[in-house]
Amino acid sequence: MARSTDAARAPTMADVARVAGVSHQTVSRVLSEHANVSDKTRAQVTEAIKRLGYRRNSAARALATRRTHTLGVIAVNTTLHGPASTLAGVQEAARDRGYLVSAVALRVANQAALTGAMEHLTAWGVEGVIAITPQREAVHALTALQPPCPVVTVEGGHDLDLPGVSLDQSFGARMITEHLLAAGHSTVWHVAGPPDWLESEARTAGWEIALREAGAEVPPLLRGDWSPLSGYHAGQQIAGRVALSPKRRAGLTAVFVANDQMALGVLRALREAGVRTPEDVAVAGFDDIPEAEFFAPPLTTVRQDFAALGRSSIGLLLEHIEGTASGATHLTIAPELIVRASTARRLEPPSFP
Repeated sequence: MARSTDAARAPTMADVARVAGVSHQTVSRVLSEHANVSDKTRAQVTEAIKRLGYRRNSAARALATRRTHTLGVIAVNTTLHGPASTLAGVQEAARDRGYLVSAVALRVANQAALTGAMEHLTAWGVEGVIAITPQREAVHALTALQPPCPVVTVEGGHDLDLPGVSLDQSFGARMITEHLLAAGHSTVWHVAGPPDWLESEARTAGWEIALREAGAEVPPLLRGDWSPLSGYHAGQQIAGRVALSPKRRAGLTAVFVANDQMALGVLRALREAGVRTPEDVAVAGFDDIPEAEFFAPPLTTVRQDFAALGRSSIGLLLEHIEGTASGATHLTIAPELIVRASTARRLEPPSFP
């Protein structure tokens, strides 16, 4: 049976106005969240929208307002937990504010890649761009761009003359190092991330500051590439040192690993070598990935509030789009220490194999 023309077409704003018993202009004010609408009228229009299943025509809206209500995101290394979670937080925050998101994921963060991404987003008419740039190379590349719209950096540090939002990586590292010192360890070893990552640099700096302020020895740095395999290799080095004479292994009873996935590799290497966690060597990570509480033992770590990061970055970008921001504002989000069994307080001397 053929459907009638009226039944087949999508409901319009005029249909909403007719069902709600108000004018077309009143419906427009409600949809634009205009303050000059009574609660009763707003409720009538909202109910009519629900009954009809009305959806706004984004193309028509853009033509009428000359705004696309679309934001761009440039993200690097989204296969990793931090950048992927940051991207998810930004996208959710944008949707909550009524904006669409057009995202470009990059494998490398050089000048050519960032320029191409910016040109792509500009062609789609984005009103502003969030640049998730946790690598120093990406930060340097951003400085050479002349974007045609506002840009807010996320995890790009605060060295640029651009508005930016970052989690306080250094503070998180200090918290976890101080936690391990307070648990009775004379010092804390560190498995750092790649040297070109700003987060890795900040976490290493926070670890070292905490040790120096406590008057503790600063052990030689071990390094990984964020992967469990690199953590496993670092864990083998740690286990090898533990197997040395008591004098040479002195102080190696606690390890702060720069992310949870490397910590997973460290835990496996220690377990294979017969080194107990936390009885012989306490292990802590960073990120609080969803699996961290199911590690063996459950992992002490630092939780990053990616939702807050998304809300802050989107809010700051919209301020610049709307012209209400003052200068290149830099915001910092505090992390949270999550204590679990992998760093239980030492009650007895270690019994190394």
